Amino acid sequence: MGTAGWIILGIVVAVVIWGIATYNGLVSRRNQSQNAWSQIDVQLKRRHDLIPNLVQVVKDAMGYEQETLKAVVEARNRAVAANGPAEASTAEAALSAATGKLFALMENYPTLKANDNVMQLQEELTATENKISFARQFYNDSVMGLNNAVQSFPGNLIAGRFGFTTGQFFDVPETEKAVPQVKLR
Repeated sequence: MGTAGWIILGIVVAVVIWGIATYNGLVSRRNQSQNAWSQIDVQLKRRHDLIPNLVQVVKDAMGYEQETLKAVVEARNRAVAANGPAEASTAEAALSAATGKLFALMENYPTLKANDNVMQLQEELTATENKISFARQFYNDSVMGLNNAVQSFPGNLIAGRFGFTTGQFFDVPETEKAVPQVKLR
């Protein structure tokens, strides 16, 4: 084999190695995004499990607020049934709004504010909300890495050929983006 043959062989080997490395990188990024979504799912499940306990504990004390409790339960059920980041982000925003209203109403009930079970559930829900926020951030970072790899040249050549697609971000719904109004007297 002459010099030209070795050069061609070297180029072919380099292209094959590049293709394998690019493919493996895309697989790694896709798996990382899927793992990140699973982490969000774990935290959302924890949140979904805590909410019925909170509703049960406050139900008797908040007899006049049954509509609010019903709204929390319905929002939780919609969140549990949500599929994928887009649907989940909308359902979770509604659940956050409903639980926020519940917490605000609970302030009017001194016996609830003093109840150890209620305090513990509120603390657990707050800690879970923080974990969800961090998991969402990690997920969106993972999706951004995947999307960059799938859409950038020359990686998009491998991505398109092997069916890699972009991921979907866990977005904040438009209703959540509004700046809250604080009114001081």
